Amino acid sequence: MNVSGEFTVKAPREAVFETIRDPKSFIALVDGLHDLKEIDPTHYEAVFETKIAYMKFRFNVSVEVTKLEIGEIGAKVEGTPLGIVGRLTAIATTKLDQTGDETKVTYSVDATLAGKLGSMGQPVLRSKAKDMEKEFSKRLRERLAQATS
Repeated sequence: MNVSGEFTVKAPREAVFETIRDPKSFIALVDGLHDLKEIDPTHYEAVFETKIAYMKFRFNVSVEVTKLEIGEIGAKVEGTPLGIVGRLTAIATTKLDQTGDETKVTYSVDATLAGKLGSMGQPVLRSKAKDMEKEFSKRLRERLAQATS
């Protein structure tokens, strides 16, 4: 399943990049992500909790940062749900393009979901992904606005 989208942030590309690339900052941008542990500068572990439709899921996730440049961030994510059988694997790419005084953030996530989560259906999962995008972009805008005030 591929989920992609874009949004703009009224901030320079470098500021957006620094906010997203900083693990402590990033964890505050993603709803349900907590208990971040840095293994090394490109490997992290965390817990991700979310509710999809009528079910609540909790994952142990490991993240490998595969690309980290001002214009592009790439990561490989693997998650094991706690309490149910299944698996989440995803390749995520985020591109940052300066357009005037704004930065266009374009993202793409290729995800494979196995087990109970995979049986939920793509429309439900896409809807959840769009909700997460809205919350992420809102938090990113707020964080960058605070940094410039």
